[in-house]
Amino acid sequence: MNTLEYAELFLSESREHVTAVNQALLELERDADGPGAAACVDAIFRAVHTIKGMAATMGYAVVTELSHELETVLDRARRRELTIDSTIIDILLRAADSLERLVELAVAGRESDLDIASLVADLRSLRPMLETAEWSIPRLATAASSSTLSVRIGLVPDAPLRSVRAMLIIQAVRKIVDVASTLPPEADLQGDRFDGILTIQFPADAPREEIERVVRAAGDVETVEFVEGSAPPPRPSAAMPMPLAPTPSIGVRVAPGRGRHVRIDVRRLDKLMNLVGELVVARGRLAQLAGELGDHALEDTVRASSRLITELRDEITASRMVPVSNVFDRFPRVVRDAARALGKSVEFTVEGRDIELDRSMLDDIADSIVHLLRNSVDHGIETPERRVAAGKAAAGTLVLSAIRDRSAVVIRVTDDGRGIDRDRVLARAKRDGLVEATKTDLTEEDLLRLLARPGFSTAEQVTEVSGRGVGVDAVYTRVRALGGAMNIRSVPGQGTTMTIRLPLTLAVVRSLLARVADEMYAIPLAHVSETIELTPDIVRTVKGKEVVLARDEVLPLIRLRKLVGLPHYAPASAIDLEQVIVIDLGDRRAGLVIDELTGQEEIVVKQFDAVRDGPPFFGGATLLGDGRPCLIVDVSSLL
Repeated sequence: MNTLEYAELFLSESREHVTAVNQALLELERDADGPGAAACVDAIFRAVHTIKGMAATMGYAVVTELSHELETVLDRARRRELTIDSTIIDILLRAADSLERLVELAVAGRESDLDIASLVADLRSLRPMLETAEWSIPRLATAASSSTLSVRIGLVPDAPLRSVRAMLIIQAVRKIVDVASTLPPEADLQGDRFDGILTIQFPADAPREEIERVVRAAGDVETVEFVEGSAPPPRPSAAMPMPLAPTPSIGVRVAPGRGRHVRIDVRRLDKLMNLVGELVVARGRLAQLAGELGDHALEDTVRASSRLITELRDEITASRMVPVSNVFDRFPRVVRDAARALGKSVEFTVEGRDIELDRSMLDDIADSIVHLLRNSVDHGIETPERRVAAGKAAAGTLVLSAIRDRSAVVIRVTDDGRGIDRDRVLARAKRDGLVEATKTDLTEEDLLRLLARPGFSTAEQVTEVSGRGVGVDAVYTRVRALGGAMNIRSVPGQGTTMTIRLPLTLAVVRSLLARVADEMYAIPLAHVSETIELTPDIVRTVKGKEVVLARDEVLPLIRLRKLVGLPHYAPASAIDLEQVIVIDLGDRRAGLVIDELTGQEEIVVKQFDAVRDGPPFFGGATLLGDGRPCLIVDVSSLL
């Protein structure tokens, strides 16, 4: 069997199992003596055993070895021969970390890069004294038996790696008895012609219970049926068809009652998204040309093509969306390790796990969320002694949440810790010359601006968790690069909330097109509330700054002409009024003054390297339908 074609699927499946192991271990640590402890151990055992079976079939010897050692310890815990305590939990978590790393290295052909000798020694130290290091099951001398027995095994319909699991089952049974034959033959299994039903024939005096145990241990086994006699059980009839095996190159998984799912490399989705983005640009140009030619038949064809391109774009965008739980499920372990390193007790909660976000953006933002979580544990949540002294519960509360807000996703990290010490931040900023010496207070915006400066930190010492001044800076930079926004809300003694607002996708964005002099700019519609004419009667000056009265609300005015260095607007006539785009970002709103609104357009966002020391309020660029370049305004930098 060619295992190379299964490598990506093995990697994907193993990552899911390692995540499940980490989650169950953390739950087991919280309630090792509770009623759910046995279920946690069983879940960990099954996940590790599945990894071991797949690794053995793939030929990944080191992954198989570590999985087996970990499985042995878990099996003792299942049989209540081993009491789980904090020391054992630590060893198991180390093993899970190493197993995750080994899976990555194995697929890359570099298993030997990770030395697991000391970890294996620690795992073996948990074995009973009489247990030997050998883990193969003795074969029974049954070859001389004249009668035969067959076992008919049915895998669950949506089982991944069916052929691999079938080979694994045959190898496991061979460790117990001499296998006389299999149906289908092993050659057919290697040729990927397996329909999910496997029959193995062996001597009749073979131990049925032991065989059933090793068969079911392979995972995803639905039925095990023993049949006496020399002939194997008949294959399913045409009236009872079995689902065909998946095509390994794309990893199709079919399950009753569920839709058809295909595993696709995310790079293909990126390529498709780029192509559909170019189609959107071409569509705009084609629509413009059709309008200029005045050919009604051509215009009808362009409109039909435009509708199809929009549907295609929407489907591809939807195919890229994944639940944030794909990444969020890694974070309980991050919080646990950070809290233990700092001697703190933290109750961590994840909310909104089903909220969907573009896969590539979710991967990009994962490290930023880790920074925020670790900062909350280190700088925010106090030690149990200080919390009790302040009248709080000994364990701090940390919440990671995701919610959908129009065409954006809002991610929040909230703790009930000490809050940000503004006086301390202000003193550090004055010492570094970042604010005026006469400044006496910091607004929320001032606070974010200072904390987001490279190297800025109020930590008295560097710990293994934080203190080098790269946390908030790294998050702020990453979020801005993704076209998002970030803000901080902190109350001394009560806690801090760090909020990240991200667009659902970066590839294609519907925007307002605004003209300033002869230049065109795009403002994403996700941040646009309304547009109004800038008549003299609604303009006021407050504390030397221009504001506009809009629906009984006073909004600060931001003149785009001034931002980009153009002269003041000179209308050609009294009726040529400037326009105000009311932009909002969460609870912050302002009026952006432009010369003229020229319409709406779906634009393809292209990231660009801004000029050094240039204006910071552009989040990308695009090409309009007529081929002209257009800068995209980063609304988050204006508010």
